[in-house]
Amino acid sequence: MKAIVYHKYGSPDVLELQDIDIPVVGDGDVLVRVHAASINPYDWHFMRGEPRFMRLISGLRKPKSSRLGVDMAGQVEAVGRQVTQFQPGDEVFGKGEGSFGEYVCVSEESLVHKPDITTFEQAAAVYMAASTALQGLRDKGRIQPGQKVLINGASGGVGTFAVQIAKSFGAEVTGVCSTRNVDMVRSIGADHVVDYTQEDFTQGQRRYDLIFDNMGNHSLSMCRSSLVSGGKYLMIGMPTGRWIKPLPRVIVASLLSLFMSKKMVLVNTRLSNDDLHTLKGLLEDEKIRAIIDRIYELSETKEAIRYLEEGHAQGKVVITV
Repeated sequence: MKAIVYHKYGSPDVLELQDIDIPVVGDGDVLVRVHAASINPYDWHFMRGEPRFMRLISGLRKPKSSRLGVDMAGQVEAVGRQVTQFQPGDEVFGKGEGSFGEYVCVSEESLVHKPDITTFEQAAAVYMAASTALQGLRDKGRIQPGQKVLINGASGGVGTFAVQIAKSFGAEVTGVCSTRNVDMVRSIGADHVVDYTQEDFTQGQRRYDLIFDNMGNHSLSMCRSSLVSGGKYLMIGMPTGRWIKPLPRVIVASLLSLFMSKKMVLVNTRLSNDDLHTLKGLLEDEKIRAIIDRIYELSETKEAIRYLEEGHAQGKVVITV
């Protein structure tokens, strides 16, 4: 099988398209032939090994795992003898470590059946971005109908899902984005759109019950001042650096939350089969849809990651396999 591999940290130039062995299917495993995968900042952070404290997990001198990719959609090729939910031929989507390749082998808890109305490319864009938005807004933010919610970075992969999921909970949503994305953010349900090239949301008079921050481009004090009493600031995207960023911002936010009514919370995405089923339902009910900026071939993965790293993608960047 062909797959994207890397054996040292660095720029997209460290990535190579190689022939490797098809994964061996264990008793509880599902072998999926990948039709499409999508790229997340998660992927290029591991590719570069930055911030460097991450290497305590991924490998100090070189990556422990040679494969990249998490999001994927495809067709079941084979199943282990203990698998009960899937059979060969099923169309699925979810989490597949090493999804930048022709096959991945995953547990059945990592997958759900793909809705018929959703293409492989659209389904491949869902797992990490939509799970982050759902778990942040529902679990950390405790979002309620009628609340005023601001999505900073509303045009990116996580942001586009956050706008739609917040609307599905009945919130009044304000999206923050650049001029070229205003119409798109409004089209996916935002009640108000702030063009950050013209206006700074922290300088306005509006206050929010929840701020879902994909950017981390304002000080914590400025964001705190934009919350109502008892409001929550959810940290998703933050400034990064070569060594320890964004740890200082996380530590300061945690300390501030101990002494004030306005809480500041870090959102970490975790695999949840229940949440995958929730997202599947939202797709089937057409309450969410993937916004796809560009589609690349597997052999063009370097170019795809370079494009995402520029930080201007509208929605998701997808790889077809």
